[in-house]
Amino acid sequence: MYTVIVADDEEELRKALIRRVDWESVGFSVVGEAENGAEALELVEKLEPDLLLTDIRMPFVTGIELAKQVQEIRPATQIAFLSGYDDFSYAQQAIQYNIISYLLKPISSAELTEELLKMKKKIDEKYENFASAGRKQEKLETMELVIPLLLDSFQRESDEMDNKELVMSAFSCGLIKEENENVKYTVIVTSMIDDNEKNRTTQANVHGIDMVIEKYIRHVSFYSGGRVISLLIASDLEMEKYLHIIVEEISQSIRRIMKMSCLIGVSRSVGRLGQVHEAYIEAMNAIRYLRKSNEDVYFISDIERTDDFNLEKMQVYIEEVEQLIRSGSGQELEQYLKHMFEVLEQEHISTMEINFLLVRLVSAVFRIVYAVVEEEAAAELQKKSPLQNVESFENHDVVCNKCIFFCMAARELIAEQRKKSSTVLCDKAIGIIENSYMDQELSLVSVSNEISVSPNYLSALIKRSTGRTFIDLLTKKRIETAKELLLCTNMKIKEISEKCGYNDQHYFSYCFKKYVGLSPNACRQKIEEEKRQDL
Repeated sequence: MYTVIVADDEEELRKALIRRVDWESVGFSVVGEAENGAEALELVEKLEPDLLLTDIRMPFVTGIELAKQVQEIRPATQIAFLSGYDDFSYAQQAIQYNIISYLLKPISSAELTEELLKMKKKIDEKYENFASAGRKQEKLETMELVIPLLLDSFQRESDEMDNKELVMSAFSCGLIKEENENVKYTVIVTSMIDDNEKNRTTQANVHGIDMVIEKYIRHVSFYSGGRVISLLIASDLEMEKYLHIIVEEISQSIRRIMKMSCLIGVSRSVGRLGQVHEAYIEAMNAIRYLRKSNEDVYFISDIERTDDFNLEKMQVYIEEVEQLIRSGSGQELEQYLKHMFEVLEQEHISTMEINFLLVRLVSAVFRIVYAVVEEEAAAELQKKSPLQNVESFENHDVVCNKCIFFCMAARELIAEQRKKSSTVLCDKAIGIIENSYMDQELSLVSVSNEISVSPNYLSALIKRSTGRTFIDLLTKKRIETAKELLLCTNMKIKEISEKCGYNDQHYFSYCFKKYVGLSPNACRQKIEEEKRQDL
């Protein structure tokens, strides 16, 4: 059964649509109704419907703007427009925003039922295609270039000649359109997890992820090691516009269609093909953070702020320690380090080799720590380094204990800082709302850009920290400020609405009444009456 929200400002028509159609018989369940675009957007964010059936001419937020904003917060939701004949060319402007159908008014219950059956068939096909194994076949030469480029553990030479050769190869196999094309590359790594926390990702899942990404930008996807790995190729503008929408739609589709949770790691964007292996490592590191969190999407830039890591081939030991520091428990980390040193002792590893491994280990730990915590806190950790005040590493027990002490301290520091950083980011966002609520263009995307995190991450932080959505917090601030202005000033209602970030006085009045229970005029009259009674 698919869920649907019906939005139309004509109450009689909206109620008739809901009442006269046997929704369940055509595979739908109405979970909400809205009388304007702003209310529809709020319901979409809270109820996460499969379908939004909306009039194209809506108060406060137009149908096209509504479709655009729905795509940003709930890209998996399909949209059907109800419009008059004259609105058809206008509605076509929103074709990029998951518009599944255009319905002409007036429409009878029989006609709507027939159209709903068609929409259900389209959604069925979308869900079936997402879950199916069928997929487009990338050219062999494209995959022969991309897979080693992403997965090979060795680092390519970064000189100009090597990059030119890579670009020529990418152009010849169709990966890029022009040899001098100005594009960025981002890596997304996706795993699907069942209720028992088992990885259920297969080769067949590449097709569903391809379906989502290809709607927005160029890419290449393939399956490897229990994950779907996608290389995205786009301009700066395209990457900024679509990246967070793509990962949200993948996440939402996996939850809704596959009935599983997911882990999606997203790298930073890099400017050269020779850097995509580093981007792949970043996406994998983001996945490791997710393993012990309640999130399903992590952009590495949301967690580790360092822009350029000197990523080189590390021993399996160091990679595992890094992973456990990021996402393991203290017990797991301690047990692994003890096991590591037991193996080193059993294999009679030389003191020089242990010294080298220890230096690399400490360096790797500090690289993670400096990426996450403030410099002052990291400096305190230096005092606990096993490299401090040690003249000889010949005693394995001493080295092991010092390493455990150091790595545990690093893990605790990172966990504490991540919790603190989440609070700081949320406080910054709330601070921007407090100081810029009067800005009519203020949005989740604009605030996330200002504090340099993804909209997905910021939205999750706000919900987790406050229990409310960004729109809820912004509306609360604007209406409470408006109430104060009504109480303490003689400003006109129109002036107050503009002062509080509303360019439409009618929309302001609607929001005010919904929040306070009275219209602005009625509220002012009540306040003045209470003042007279007090006198």
